[in-house]
Parts: sequence; C-alpha cells; structure tokens
Amino acid sequence: MAQDELFTVNADIAPPPERTTSNTGAETQADPASSPLAVRMRPRSLDEVVGQQHLLREGAPLRRLVEGAAPASVLLYGPPGTGKTTLANLVSIATGRRFVAMSALSAGVKEVRGVIEEARRRRQYNTENTVLFIDEVHRFSKTQQDALLGAVEDRTVLLVAATTENPSFSVVSPLLSRSLVLQLRPLTDADITELIERALADERGLGGELTLTEDARAHLVRLAGGDARRALTALEAAADAASATEAKTIDLAIVESTVDKAAVRYDRDGDQHYDVISAFIKSIRGSDVDAALHYLARMIEAGEDPRFLARRLVVHASEDIGMADPTALQSAVAAAHAVQFIGMPEGRLALAQATVHLATAPKSNAVIKGIDAALADVRAGLAGTVPPHLRDGHYAGAKKLGNAQGYRYPHNVPEGVLAQQYPPDELVGRDYYEPTQRGAERTLAERVPKLRRTIRGE
Repeated sequence: MAQDELFTVNADIAPPPERTTSNTGAETQADPASSPLAVRMRPRSLDEVVGQQHLLREGAPLRRLVEGAAPASVLLYGPPGTGKTTLANLVSIATGRRFVAMSALSAGVKEVRGVIEEARRRRQYNTENTVLFIDEVHRFSKTQQDALLGAVEDRTVLLVAATTENPSFSVVSPLLSRSLVLQLRPLTDADITELIERALADERGLGGELTLTEDARAHLVRLAGGDARRALTALEAAADAASATEAKTIDLAIVESTVDKAAVRYDRDGDQHYDVISAFIKSIRGSDVDAALHYLARMIEAGEDPRFLARRLVVHASEDIGMADPTALQSAVAAAHAVQFIGMPEGRLALAQATVHLATAPKSNAVIKGIDAALADVRAGLAGTVPPHLRDGHYAGAKKLGNAQGYRYPHNVPEGVLAQQYPPDELVGRDYYEPTQRGAERTLAERVPKLRRTIRGE
C-alpha cells in the first residue's frame, strides 16, 4: 500500500484532491460536485477567509505564513468551524508543499513516524516538502507528540496542528516551544451571514438557484453558534429539501424540518435578549426552579453565549442569595469554570446545576444592600481618615506618626473579639450589613449584633 493511502480521512479534514493553477499563478483547488458544501466553499485564498482578522492583518504572523514568508510550525487553537483546516491548507498552497492530513482520533505513533519517513524521503529525492496537518492534536499522547519533535526541529515537516483545547495544558512543552501558537476566535453572526450568502451565490455552492428568507437565515446563524461548518451543513440540508420539492426559496419551515431543531423566539441583540435573561434571573430570585430551567434552556437552544449565562449566575449568587447560602457563589463560579473548560454542549449541565442550586437556595439581598449603602456613604464624602492604631506601622518613621500604636490584637483574648474602633470617626455606629432570618443568615442575624456590641464596647 502506498504511504499516502494510509491517510484517507473524512472530507471535513482532507483537502480537496485536485489542484489547478489560477491565472494569477497561485495554486488553487477544485472540488468535485459531490463534496459537502462546507468543503466546496473552503476558501482558496486569504481574500476569501472570513473572520480571524486579528491574525490575518498585514504583517501578522499568520498572514506572513500563509503568504509563504518565514515558514514555521503552527498550533491553531480555537473552537470548531473557525478555519483551522482551511488555514492549514492555505499554508500548504502558499508554500507549494505536499499536504498530508491526519486525525489524532485514529492515528498512532506508527502512522506519525510513517508520514515523517515519507516526508524525509520526498525531501531528499524529490526536493518536495510536506505540510503535516494534525487535527485534534490534544488527543495525541505525550509519546505521540514527542514523535513529532525531531521532524519539526529540522523542518522535515511543516507542522500545522489544530486543537480545541488550550495547548498550554494539552500539548507537550518541547512542541509548544518549537511552534507558533495562534488563537482563533468564534466567527461572529456577521461572519456566518457572509458565508451563507456566499454559498448561496457562488458557483461552487448553490449557484444562485435558491433564495433564503430572512427568518430562515437568522435561524441558520443561530444554529451555527460561530461554527462555519455547522452553518454550511445546515444550509446544504435545507437546500436539498427545497430542491426535492422543487421549491426555489428556503424558508424557516424547511430549515426546521431538515435540522430537527425548532426556531426559538430570541434575538441575542434585541428586546428578547433582555426579556428572557430578565425572566431567568427573576425566576431564580422567586425560587421557581422550573421556570428558571425553561428560560435557561431557551437561551441555550437559541445559541446564547454560555459564558454570559455563567456570569449572570455568579452575579445573582451574591446579589439575591449571598450569605443565606454561601455555597451558592461557589456553585456559580464552578459552573463558570466548567463552561470555560469543557465548552458546550456539556457545559449546559454545569449551568443547569448552578441554576437549580440558586433557584432552590434561601434568598437574601443583605449583601448587595450592605455594599450599596457603604458605597453611598463613600460617594457622599463620608470617608474619614483611618484611625491611627489601624494604620501601617511597617516602615521607618511610622511610630513617630503614631501609626499602629495602641492596636489590640484580637487573638490575644479568649473570645477572639474585643472592643476597638475600626471605622473612621464619621462612621462609628453605622450599620451596613443586616442579615435576614433566611437560610444560613439566621445564625448571622444572632451573631452580628453580638459582635457589634462587643466591638463597640456597648
């Protein structure tokens, strides 16, 4: 079996098989009509790339690499469908190198070494260089990653590796140090819209044979969630369904019927965005766990940024629960970290768990009332000087200024609390935090007044 035959991979990873030369002299690729729409519409030049402008502006490392200058191995880090495979293929075209694609899901050390040996042989006898694209490189073991080091070091292969996980945690340090790490960002709704419109009109795509209604387009953009491949796959399915009925227009009903996902009334940039998130928070505040889960599901289904949802939960944990259940904040922060760490769709579980915790927790707004009352006094000018005995005494001359003189150390008394002035003179006796009788604050409602009496010598 020929070496190249070892690496027949799916169309989402493999580059289009046939290359031609454009009238500008740049090498381009032709795709068979049977290829998936996402493959046929893969950009053939930098001018067709949508998004990632932070990496593709003039003089940026990735643009210089794609344009054939200063070849270097690269780790492309970002969400699915943001152009990692496309950029790897453009590097191959720009540098005139042979392109070999592998998936870390199916390749092992033997396959990696086989590609490297073939690349070394071709370079030695045919003066042909190789771009090795490895998808999901974070799934390679340490041993598999180590097998790449020598070939990357001596440039037997120009490695372009793609990962959806932070390479600082998933790629071995020697490989990191030999590669340029570039982070790709999710495509915006405007980027996805541009890709859809291009696929509708371009001869490589649908060739202008079908039109798309506004609500169908909006639904496709929502479904994409920043993933170009997902958007084009859904568009292709809808186009096939329309053609089967000889329809010339793809409407919302056709899109829904083909992707099996109902459109959700939710405009991420309009009134629905604010209405639904408001209802979500108010349902949690009102302890209606079922309504809270409904609004959470509605936003997830509509493609809301899960990090936004996590941030709202963190805010709500302190604003409406606070010390009535101190573990609520821990739960919300953990959900935020989980979403950042594992992404979606699995991140929905952490968001749901935090939502259930917060909705069923005892409620108190004593924390927000306390800090807002303190802020109001500060803004009103009630910010007197720090009492001398509380000031810093760890520098030369502090003692002469009276700093830290007379400070009483609470741990020196059995109770751990003693009479001493802590606030500025203007705020002595001012109460900000008023615990409720709900949840864990019931205990604090008894303890805080006792602490105040002792501290104030009453």
